Amino acid sequence: FSPQNLDDDTVSGSHWITENNVQHSLSQTTKTTRKPYCGYSQQTLSKREQAEQESLLAAIEWPKPPDGKIPFAQSTDPSHSDFVIVKPSKFFKVGDQLEVLVRMKDFQGKPKQYGGDYLQARIHSPGLKAGAAGRIVDCQNGLYKVFFTLLWPGEVKVSVSLVHPSEAVQVLLRLREERPDRVYFKSSFKSGRYSETTECNICLPEDLPVCNYTDLYTGEPWFCYKPRKLSCASRINHAKGGYVKGLLTREESLFFQSDVNIKRPILSSGPDSVIVKPKAVTDSSSMDRAEDPTASPSGYYYEDQWRSRTHWIHNFNKSDDITDCLQGKVIHLFGDSTMRQWFEYLTAFVPDLVEFNLGSPKNVGPFMSVDLKHNILLKFRCHGPPIRFSTVFSSELRYIANELNSIVGGRNTVVAITIWSHFSTFPVEVYIRRLRNIRRAVLQLLDRSPKTAIVIRTANVQELGPEVSLFNSDWYSFQLDSVMRKMFSGIAVHFVDAWEMSVAHYLPHNLHPNEIIVKNQIDAFLSYVCPLQT
Repeated sequence: FSPQNLDDDTVSGSHWITENNVQHSLSQTTKTTRKPYCGYSQQTLSKREQAEQESLLAAIEWPKPPDGKIPFAQSTDPSHSDFVIVKPSKFFKVGDQLEVLVRMKDFQGKPKQYGGDYLQARIHSPGLKAGAAGRIVDCQNGLYKVFFTLLWPGEVKVSVSLVHPSEAVQVLLRLREERPDRVYFKSSFKSGRYSETTECNICLPEDLPVCNYTDLYTGEPWFCYKPRKLSCASRINHAKGGYVKGLLTREESLFFQSDVNIKRPILSSGPDSVIVKPKAVTDSSSMDRAEDPTASPSGYYYEDQWRSRTHWIHNFNKSDDITDCLQGKVIHLFGDSTMRQWFEYLTAFVPDLVEFNLGSPKNVGPFMSVDLKHNILLKFRCHGPPIRFSTVFSSELRYIANELNSIVGGRNTVVAITIWSHFSTFPVEVYIRRLRNIRRAVLQLLDRSPKTAIVIRTANVQELGPEVSLFNSDWYSFQLDSVMRKMFSGIAVHFVDAWEMSVAHYLPHNLHPNEIIVKNQIDAFLSYVCPLQT
């Protein structure tokens, strides 16, 4: 096994952290052309993997504004922009399509001539606690079409918001390629009473000796600067180091203003709602389509309950319902803090499911809950680095693919996976590699134990400000989520569409969705584990 080549041209701007935690800036270089990020080009990909990677990257390619710097005044202004409902007075019934045209203008009120703005849209009926996400089509001329499927009767209101102007998305793209070091990590090394702390990442500049922690099974790269006196084997933990400041020029920072152009509503220039009549005949054909992770919308809220359009969801409103479903099962939850929410919800909601104290760091894990009476074991473990948790013990720093390889599987084994948020600061190839490894392990698990239930929780939207946007923007999450759905389509896994469940809901966006949304995620999850016997 050959260790990953380190690439001299990688941007550093990194910090060496000494024993007393004083940070010394190493170098601040920037690059213009897209260099392979840390030997990403040296990934040895098969022809098939290479072709898949190219088609994934092509599928998420984002339209670029015309060449040259766009001054702020000519960037997209949500308050000058508007939308219209196409044929608002038309007679609508449940099942019909609703089309909305969004017209973008700049701060001088001039129509935009190019696309690339990132929008989110939903239809909703507040009185019914009903909502659904829309599908957005960029006409690449300053106009956007949004398509909604009308799924319930009554007055249905349209909401459109500009998440980022196209000019901001270009900055996010630049940061993703040129500043993958903008979140950095650290590890402590210890021998006896002596300890040191150094910086770590998927890739480090080669100006100092490094410890290579590349995983032998998956080939996932990870490096730390070598401590001055201690050996690489003396690493005891992993933690997030921090966020690099001063990433933007003054002009660029104007594209990221909370009350101006981050997640701002775009208002209608005419009616913003339509009246939808019930279907005439009871039509049962809406449920017979196969699960397609890319179908839109995948479901909708009605009376605060998520209804999937691809499978029946039943509501686990009583803890006994959950106990009956999970009796005799082992449930493995893998991922980030949004998967930890599932562990916390189930442990809190089911009285017989009692957390067993493993002495793990709070919020980090691993965690375990046990119901001895009904023979239920629930486990949570975080995914491998990069992960912005503090502090994970080295011995608990494990990759999902390797963990899946150690699961026997079978009809009493349930696996749920989510992995997205901690990858948003890296080039997409980093994420594709990780998913390839996980997918391989999933396919092997399903091959040896086809009755294993495997569920993937998608990404979700979150509250965004000027800072958060540079590290964790919904645009990054949306790109990664699109890749994940494509890579796992056509495999016998189920999806909990946390993305649409967060976009369609009336509550403000939150990285950790509110409990009512988590409950709906759990209902969808358990409906796969215990489908209704029809």
